[in-house]
Amino acid sequence: MSSATITACANCGKSEEENVNLKSCNACHMVKYCNRECQVAHRPQHKKACKKRAAELYDEKLFADPPPQEECPICLIPLINGDKTESFQSCCGKVICDGCIYEMIMSEGKDLCAFRTPPARDDTEDIKRVKKLMEKGNALAFVTLGSCYTFGTHGLPQDRQRANELFLKAGELGCAGAYFTLGQSYREGEVVDVDMKKAKQYWELAAMMGSLDARYNLGVEDYNAGNHHRALKHWIIPARAGHETSLNGVKKGFLKGLVTKDEYANALREYQKIQDEMKSDAREKAEASGMFR
Repeated sequence: MSSATITACANCGKSEEENVNLKSCNACHMVKYCNRECQVAHRPQHKKACKKRAAELYDEKLFADPPPQEECPICLIPLINGDKTESFQSCCGKVICDGCIYEMIMSEGKDLCAFRTPPARDDTEDIKRVKKLMEKGNALAFVTLGSCYTFGTHGLPQDRQRANELFLKAGELGCAGAYFTLGQSYREGEVVDVDMKKAKQYWELAAMMGSLDARYNLGVEDYNAGNHHRALKHWIIPARAGHETSLNGVKKGFLKGLVTKDEYANALREYQKIQDEMKSDAREKAEASGMFR
């Protein structure tokens, strides 16, 4: 039953026609109450159904189609999600694929930004640029500074706690990769205590924002817990978006009879399609050059 058809308080029965401002249960949206007292009083009767429906709503959100894959702003070809084949530019705050960076270097004979901004003279200037971008709310700038603290680069000390704080902010600003990294920290116990519940929470946030690696990890956790069909449901999504490890998981599920022939064929077809879309002569030359290893 939808909330639109419910016109009376689930506890006391007062209706909207009695000039009562009814509010839906925030968790399940199945019932309405005229006040907090009625909601608390009705909780024992409603609790089981509420949890069930809230879980269904959450899963609808979790397994919804991922957002479109990001593109390189220069060549407009999809970026390779999760792969180290692109670079964040502190001058413009954008992520540029290695192919476009390679072509700029080859044509100009020097390492210029694809938007023709001179590179930072040193690490100090690079960090200043990153911090200016942070002031503008650039999520990737927070990730970049967090990575510097993680590894102690660019003249900054190694400080994983500070790095996690920056990753959290980046996630709040919309960076899926930052939430994925936080999930990794809780899985490995880096600075924080090992906490798989929190790891999964951050991976779920990352997955809903488009992180293929995070969704693959969720599939692994479900598979190891015996939730095989749920695991395959997770893996099919990134497999269709070009994630090879997830595709291998789908293949494993097909061989075990957990995935139908059509489901595997469709995943394989979509995987190959996005792989072809991410290719370009410039990217192949950049990889062959060894310049970005």
